[in-house]
Amino acid sequence: MSVIYGEYEDGEGFVPSGELFADPRLEEFILRYGQQGLDALPEMDERVQELIEELIRAGMLERQEGTGKLRLTPRMVRGMEHRALREIFRDLRAGVREGHASRWAGRSGERSDGTRGYQYGDPLSDLDGPQTLRNAYTRRASRGAAGPQQGLITAGDLAVFNTEAVTDAAIAVLIDLSGSMARHGRHVAAKKVALGLRSLVARYPLDTVDFIGFASTAEPLRPEQLPLVMPKPITTTAWQVRLRVPLEQAGQTHPHFTNLHHALQLARRTLARRGSPNKQVFIITDGQPTAHLSSVKETGVQFLNLAYPPSPESVRATLAEAVRCRQQGITFSSFALIDDVEAMEWLGFIEQLTRLTRGSAFYCAAGDLAGAILESYITGKKRRVSFE
Repeated sequence: MSVIYGEYEDGEGFVPSGELFADPRLEEFILRYGQQGLDALPEMDERVQELIEELIRAGMLERQEGTGKLRLTPRMVRGMEHRALREIFRDLRAGVREGHASRWAGRSGERSDGTRGYQYGDPLSDLDGPQTLRNAYTRRASRGAAGPQQGLITAGDLAVFNTEAVTDAAIAVLIDLSGSMARHGRHVAAKKVALGLRSLVARYPLDTVDFIGFASTAEPLRPEQLPLVMPKPITTTAWQVRLRVPLEQAGQTHPHFTNLHHALQLARRTLARRGSPNKQVFIITDGQPTAHLSSVKETGVQFLNLAYPPSPESVRATLAEAVRCRQQGITFSSFALIDDVEAMEWLGFIEQLTRLTRGSAFYCAAGDLAGAILESYITGKKRRVSFE
């Protein structure tokens, strides 16, 4: 058979790779400065203006009607996801095997040691011929018969290889957006993880991933928001803060505190809507809770409580919500960003969280976050911190 290569019928040929992905320096700029950086692009020099027009023609940027402001297109976001995933995989150690491995033998996945009896529905491709014949010989010999003859292998003789069970997963990624996440490029690392993880999960049709950003309050993040979301600005440097306001007035107070309690509430409700029996929360944070929600039983009104230095009430509320998540079958993986060696006292909270939820804890710098969380998702080989 001969193959002839030529142009498409419309005469345009293949799309150059430069039109599939934006300049990596531009992507890094957008990740670092978010919407503010995107809005600043039209004010830059002529070379940047030419780049903007090229990206608009390539379908990666578009101008909003009426305002003329630049906006990322779905194609641009998918390109950023793909590049983030490639970058993360390049850093992972060689030999990492893909899949969601279970410790139970199952009917799909990679073969493992040993065989078992055939069950209705097992694929015939998993049949172990030599073991099946041995089973037939053993059965006939125990009855004083000669070796098996054609057509004398019974269903009870059939043996299939054991395989590692591969299961679907529903994941909620909780991304700390408090003011301190702007230091050491932590927010950039967290966003790259989110983008890369979304690209990877797309390869598993039954898997789902939801993103929740949290600072003084928490909210779901849509995929198109991930490249542009930023840590909240720090609005006070007071050495002590104790505030309590109705939740509906949260936008009128300090936005940069850490409300993991609210994020866990949203994660529990989100995962309850997912059909997968395997639900997991990934927490990316650089500090212990400094905010929590409370309510008045008589009226049902919810309040936002901000507390710095961290209060025992915020810690207790957060841990209690984590236990509720665990009681609903949600497993925990916490990723503690520890670039600041002098500020390590908050890790005691992560230890409490890990102990109560029987979860896994990772302690890493921002530059190591991507490999840690992707490897956790891919292989299940977590560097578990055990608290007996």
